[in-house]
Amino acid sequence: MKKLIGFAFATAMAGAIAQDSYLAARAKMADEIAAMARDTAAETGRAAFSFRTMNALNKVERHRFVAEGDEAAAYRNTPRAIGSGQTISQPYIVALRTELLDLAGGETVLEIGTSSGYQAAVLGELAGTVYSIEIIEVLGRLATQRLAAAGYRNVITRIGDGYQGWREAAPFDAIMVTAAAPAVPPALIEQLKPGGKLVIPVGAPGGHQELLLINKSADGKTQTRRVLAVRFVPLTGAGGAK
Repeated sequence: MKKLIGFAFATAMAGAIAQDSYLAARAKMADEIAAMARDTAAETGRAAFSFRTMNALNKVERHRFVAEGDEAAAYRNTPRAIGSGQTISQPYIVALRTELLDLAGGETVLEIGTSSGYQAAVLGELAGTVYSIEIIEVLGRLATQRLAAAGYRNVITRIGDGYQGWREAAPFDAIMVTAAAPAVPPALIEQLKPGGKLVIPVGAPGGHQELLLINKSADGKTQTRRVLAVRFVPLTGAGGAK
């Protein structure tokens, strides 16, 4: 009996130490994001990110969404490989593109490229409902499992071609694309509500890419602002990279 109690105590202590380590790593990640926001302010127009954005990143346990065995590096401010030639985005980029949507709470958001599920979880902290599409089945199914295990009931996922959006759930208050398209998919503009915002990286695979912020006005017209030079994996599917 004493041995069992001792084992349980040791296990609990190991879990607490690991959790403390993650908390410290998340705090360091937040400091690095804040520093990068200041450094890129001239380009992005955002010298500091909102409390809501940073609080969401602090809440989401990124170590749940990285590749197995990569948990110790989960909070480094770098992209991480997650298999199938894909990556989980750099935390600063996750914060920036989340910030650009200016979510106030209650919105319906579309994400193209579920990937690991991390960005969807961050959006789930800020929006009412998040619809997320992943074209790579093995990644989409794993992300769905991770999001469910982490308790994100307001994130709805499916396997499919995100280039065509999600017509049944449209229109959306905001749309985020997490892979680089050669051009902005017309379907996404159509499915964006008037007054809505679309954040998307556009450019050639391995070449020059820019993160764009597109605002749709009440009359259906769009205004596009180039935010930052970036490097993303290509958007695949009809109209994207093959």
